[in-house]
Amino acid sequence: MRRIGLMLMLFIVAVTTLLSQRIVVAVMQDPDFLDPHRAAASGTYEMMFNVFEGLLKPDPNGTVIPAIAESYSISEDGMVYTFNLRSGVKFHDGSEVTVDDVLYSLNRLKGSNGERGLSPDFEKFVSKIEAVDDKTVRVKLSTLNTDFLEKFIVAIIPESNENHEKNPVGTGPFRFVEYRPGQRLVIEKFEEYWNPELPKVEEVEFRIIPDNQAAIMSFLAGEVQILPRLDAIQAMALGDRYNLLTAEQNMVQLMAMNHAVSPFDDIRVRRAINHAVDKEEIIEIVAGGYGTKLGSNMSPIMSAYYREGLEDYYEPSVEKAKALLSEAGYPDGFDTKITVPSNYQFHIDTAQVIAEQLKRVGIRAEIELVEWSVWLDRVYTAREYEMTIIGLTGKLSAYEILRRYVSDYPRNFYNYSDSEYDRIISLAIEKTAVEEKASMFKRAQEILTEDAAAVYIMDPNFIVALAPNLHGYTVYPLYVQDMSTLYYR
Repeated sequence: MRRIGLMLMLFIVAVTTLLSQRIVVAVMQDPDFLDPHRAAASGTYEMMFNVFEGLLKPDPNGTVIPAIAESYSISEDGMVYTFNLRSGVKFHDGSEVTVDDVLYSLNRLKGSNGERGLSPDFEKFVSKIEAVDDKTVRVKLSTLNTDFLEKFIVAIIPESNENHEKNPVGTGPFRFVEYRPGQRLVIEKFEEYWNPELPKVEEVEFRIIPDNQAAIMSFLAGEVQILPRLDAIQAMALGDRYNLLTAEQNMVQLMAMNHAVSPFDDIRVRRAINHAVDKEEIIEIVAGGYGTKLGSNMSPIMSAYYREGLEDYYEPSVEKAKALLSEAGYPDGFDTKITVPSNYQFHIDTAQVIAEQLKRVGIRAEIELVEWSVWLDRVYTAREYEMTIIGLTGKLSAYEILRRYVSDYPRNFYNYSDSEYDRIISLAIEKTAVEEKASMFKRAQEILTEDAAAVYIMDPNFIVALAPNLHGYTVYPLYVQDMSTLYYR
């Protein structure tokens, strides 16, 4: 009897220990692709950031640091990048990373042997990828891009893997375990990670909970230990019982207008809508004041390149909006549709406020809620929509943020086109002088604002709630959840 009692006690201790080393994170969306070179959704990167690493990796300060590469150098003319590989880095299948794996990964992005590359950036800017020796890789650019260093955070994956989608293998602090659509994605500690100090927990489950209220209930019940992207009301409701962190997140929430669809092909209509939208009212109602008003597609967190003052370019004015609509041939307004992903309550709430604001100038906006996968397919890819509200996640490069509006950019889902804008962006990335480059990027932001390319609303503050005994959370100016530094105490 005593033996049974002792065994039961040991079992309980073992289970308790296991649970204390496990974290459940609430996320709102499924990944689009597990293959890191095909994934486009920010929510995918949020999770798989822990599984994959590149030659370099992002750090919390918005720069890049060595990862699979132990060190790197850039030629004086900015055209050649040389990477020295770290010794002993292993993939999750136990094989050691070789120079051939790096060549395979980068050539997969660039395209080789007549096959199209999986990255427009590598296709456009890279001319040659070569091994100098078994520990050194050299990448030569065909066109100067002084912001290209950030691109090397892209995942290095093993050449031997036959299916990167069904069996994602990386070098990160956690290895992939399973993905069940609509339910969860699970990762576990990689014991042979090149940094022996990380990670600090054994297992992480990203639990897919599209309904925000359901996610909060799971958190309050102790089923979820991390609840990211709270709004101000939710944060206040949780009070002092939990660890709450807040910071600017380098995100641009906007209402996009499809420039290829009437009446949004008329700049007067787009300007009228900008005058009709009161951003401060949205920030107060939807974000509880936890948001930074924007005027173009750049957050002030990108201080070196941010163009100040554009946030007040379109003052809220019913009179100006109505005058512009009348001039464009819509004196009585028009009917339209705002398509919003149903898993983002923040964007739904924003759409509801904007719909009421547009009523004041005669624009009757129906709100259409669609599943995330539908939004990606129909709005982001096929560009079949009128207006939509979404948050564009930040990048480490001003060029990567602003090139979204270049006319031939594959993901320019606004259908925005301006030859002067294209010219400035292409010239800016060839400038090695930071001040000159910054000046051009600021002018590009001005063009977007003058053209009313979209309605730029806010950078919503990032608010995350943690279980009381969970510590070590790191905030990045990127849409990621870094699980490697977390620990229980």
